[in-house]
Amino acid sequence: MKQKNNVTAKPKTGMPRLLELAATKKSLMISSVIFSALAAVVSFIPYIAIYYIVREIMGTYPDFGELDMQRVIGFGWMAFRGIILNILLYFAALMCSHLAAFGTLYELKVNFASHLAKVPLGFHVLVGSGKLRKIMDENIEKIEGFIAHQLPDIVASFVAPAVMIVILLSVDWHFGLSVILGVVIAFVIEMKAYGNEGAKAMMEKYQDSMEDMNNAAVEYIRGITVVKAFRQTVYSFRRMHSAIKEYTNMVIPYTLSWENYMSAFTTIVNNIYLFLIPVGILIGIHTTDYVLFASKFIFYLIFVPSIATVMLKIMYVSSNGMQIMGGVERMDKILSEPHLPQPINPKTIDQYEIVFENVFFSYTGQEAAALSDVSFRAEENQITAIVGPSGGGKSTVAHLIPRFFDVLGGSIKIGGVDIKDMKSEYLMEKVSFVFQDVFLFKQSILDNIRIGNQNATDEQVVAAARAAQCHEFIEKLPDKYHTVIGTRGVHLSGGEQQRIAIARAIVKDAPIVVLDEATAFSDPENEYLIQRAFEKLMQGKTVIMIAHRLSTIRSANKIIVMDKGRLIEQGSHDELIAIEGKYFHMWNMYTQSLNWKINKRGDRVHA
Repeated sequence: MKQKNNVTAKPKTGMPRLLELAATKKSLMISSVIFSALAAVVSFIPYIAIYYIVREIMGTYPDFGELDMQRVIGFGWMAFRGIILNILLYFAALMCSHLAAFGTLYELKVNFASHLAKVPLGFHVLVGSGKLRKIMDENIEKIEGFIAHQLPDIVASFVAPAVMIVILLSVDWHFGLSVILGVVIAFVIEMKAYGNEGAKAMMEKYQDSMEDMNNAAVEYIRGITVVKAFRQTVYSFRRMHSAIKEYTNMVIPYTLSWENYMSAFTTIVNNIYLFLIPVGILIGIHTTDYVLFASKFIFYLIFVPSIATVMLKIMYVSSNGMQIMGGVERMDKILSEPHLPQPINPKTIDQYEIVFENVFFSYTGQEAAALSDVSFRAEENQITAIVGPSGGGKSTVAHLIPRFFDVLGGSIKIGGVDIKDMKSEYLMEKVSFVFQDVFLFKQSILDNIRIGNQNATDEQVVAAARAAQCHEFIEKLPDKYHTVIGTRGVHLSGGEQQRIAIARAIVKDAPIVVLDEATAFSDPENEYLIQRAFEKLMQGKTVIMIAHRLSTIRSANKIIVMDKGRLIEQGSHDELIAIEGKYFHMWNMYTQSLNWKINKRGDRVHA
């Protein structure tokens, strides 16, 4: 009795993985491969025709009057038909491969985007948009290029040498072996350059450096206003500068490491005559049939330059293949990220208190715990504020409520149900967010607000905008609610963007609201308007508010004090002041800072 094999198949990598991706459009790719192989075969027909023409001419030497011109012209037409047929077959191969490539590209991008939507949202925070953008825009696009162009060329690069060797040995095996010797030496040099582990490791470093530069470039562009405002340059932006420097330190040695290989390879493939001519001289010295010898030798002299074209195509395909395979590995690494687990029997809720029970959490790659044994209860329809020093774990608490990440220990419950027992879509419907960083799409104001609720009517959007204190400035825009942000010089201030984000949350009307440092960078006027907007947003909601301005959370029903990932105090403002703990000292420092002023000499003094 055979034992059942439970071994999981190892995921494919390298060229097998590329061929697996290409096989998603199997019939088109098979057609492309056949046409490309036939094109490679018929590409040698002109050389065969030339050989027969040379033999005809040399056969009548020195009396060219006896030359059979009809036969020579026939071989000429044979060469012409071979060229035309090669063009048509290669065109058919490319047409099939392009159709397959475009279909595969569409599927890959949709699958990649769909996968990104299913992984935990915290994954996007940790990985960075620059890396994901490079994989989506560059690495996957290169796969399209591989299927459309490189795959037919790979087929040709295998078929052409085989046909070439047959021709070389068929006409004259002595000349053929001399030419093949040069080809083998060039091929060995090429394989030594591309096949060694150092080249593979260097290509991985190259891909890593490119992704680091993409991430740094995106961050640099987003912060360009700060860089310019302080009259800085790219060199002062440390991450960007170090990413470019690391890339340079890697690329230059890598490029120089190819110097000897490429010089030798290029010299040999372009000078196969070095192997052919000595053999020709030796044969010519001892031949008795000079006409036959000259016919063959002339053919090889004409044929040899085509060998360089074939070999250079193999080198080109190998070089591009290494880069594309590296890109595919990075795409597969993202695709291997596990989806956020979904419950088999999802539960629903009709109450909205939030309970943290002995929650432990740490970010990937960090030894220190972001949260350690955190337990608290945020009552339904009440405001629970979270305060503490930077790095204390405030934002981590906010991110765990909608399952941006899953806890490593303990549980988070809403309405008595563990959030892991709810479908992600259902959980997200129950939670609205207003974060410190606001992202607005290059769409109309109406559409930007409606993102909170795609079914909202225009009247509901306007009502939400009024409640969020942004109706007045929207009415002053060129096309009012239909104004597209970022066009015709239309830009919103940070406070205006924040109020648009609050309007999104209002129109969503979720029972739970998470506010993460939403007024951190607001000026006094905008802060006043945002606070008024919050009053509407928070009516009848379970609110988790994270703020560093303690005045904004003084009236909260409960204040939770976090420090180094631990909950150290909780209670109302008055209760926490009474115990004179961490919050008491934070409040004293905050109130003292409000009374600071600067004298004429620029010294800071207490009022």
